[in-house]
Amino acid sequence: MDWMLMPLRRYADFSGRSRRMEFWMWVLFQFLIGIVFLVLIMILGGAAVISGEPSQVMAVGGVIAVLYGLNLLLMLAFFIPNLAVTVRRLHDSNRSGWWIMLFWGPYLMIIVSLVVVGAGAVAASKGGALTGGILYMLSALGLLVGSLVLLVFMFLEGTRGPNHYGADPKGQVGSDVFA
Repeated sequence: MDWMLMPLRRYADFSGRSRRMEFWMWVLFQFLIGIVFLVLIMILGGAAVISGEPSQVMAVGGVIAVLYGLNLLLMLAFFIPNLAVTVRRLHDSNRSGWWIMLFWGPYLMIIVSLVVVGAGAVAASKGGALTGGILYMLSALGLLVGSLVLLVFMFLEGTRGPNHYGADPKGQVGSDVFA
């Protein structure tokens, strides 16, 4: 449990290094929280639908909306620790934290492309919609490739010993000590 909560203790600490264990336990922690919200929503929604009473379905719908809102607030609260632990994980493999832009660059371009498509639709311009569609497809492809590259980086072992970003988080000593 200590590994799962470490990114919260280092909430906005973008310096230093993080082990794979810290990163993946943080991912597991968020996944388990998501599962809890999903199970609660499914149980409440299923019970309301099975009851067949419209008033109960409406009441449960409000509770489900509150649960979705709480989940959204939690995701927003976890946004900074997610960025920080990912940057520190990149630092562990002696990579700059700017590698995170392999994900965020295309993701932001998708948002821009959707705005262009929407603006083209409002103006009834086929050129704007086509440009936005092409930009969207290229950005989505970039997001896929960038996400896969970052996923591989997250699985790779960190550099042994100190690197440009700090001491080895595993605290290992060099092999020459035992020679």
